[in-house]
Amino acid sequence: MINSLAKRRLEKGEVVIGTFVKFASANLVEMIGLAGFDFIIIDTEHANFTHGEVEDLIRAAQLVGMSAIVRTSDAGEATILHALDSGASGVQVPSLSSAAEAATVIRRAKYHPLGERGWAPGCRAGDYAYTPAKTYIEQANRDTLIAVHVENARMAGDIDALCALDQLDVAFIGTGDLSQSLGHPGEPDHPDVAKVVDEVVAACARAGKHYGVVASSPEGLKAWVGRGARYIAWQSDMVMYKNALKAAMDKVAPFRVGRGEV
Repeated sequence: MINSLAKRRLEKGEVVIGTFVKFASANLVEMIGLAGFDFIIIDTEHANFTHGEVEDLIRAAQLVGMSAIVRTSDAGEATILHALDSGASGVQVPSLSSAAEAATVIRRAKYHPLGERGWAPGCRAGDYAYTPAKTYIEQANRDTLIAVHVENARMAGDIDALCALDQLDVAFIGTGDLSQSLGHPGEPDHPDVAKVVDEVVAACARAGKHYGVVASSPEGLKAWVGRGARYIAWQSDMVMYKNALKAAMDKVAPFRVGRGEV
């Protein structure tokens, strides 16, 4: 019970567009999928979700044919298991500092012979054991997407080793945290940050490894795709909702009769 749409399209070199999800709303996830997004990234690092809420969001994404990646809160074995056993299409793991740590993530996310993921065939991802164990293992190892963040100077400095990891699908560049790591907090466009980003992009190109980014404007999206980015997180549900509310209020506010605006 794993939707591998995003991973399959990436493997073909196609651009996949997703968004971060910070609200525990299955209805909103369905709307995101119906709007045409390829995947969501359920943000358990910065938003508050229960395990049950994460599973419901994954289920909602699957209902509309959309992949559901979970950005984990950490790289812990249980954290990764909870996400994948719930049927997530993959995990996106932040706050790593080396390729060796990323290799550990892969071992925890893949079954033998690719890793040593904890065995639970009766989980939702395994169709509650209705799917034969061997078939499920093969599907999970083939279809699970693994992304890790490149968001500090140490990980950026180990980028060649990171790109050499065969089972890693995406190196996700986090310019916000990277700017802080490089001594320029809140300045993702600082020349020092741009230089490191260029190095990461070049390393991914040399290794034939996909990299991901956040895009917040059509111009930014066009630029990243032109540079070879294929895994794009377009804003978040919160940002899009906020922007839509603001745009609506800008239209209706002049008609607030009795407040002196009309």
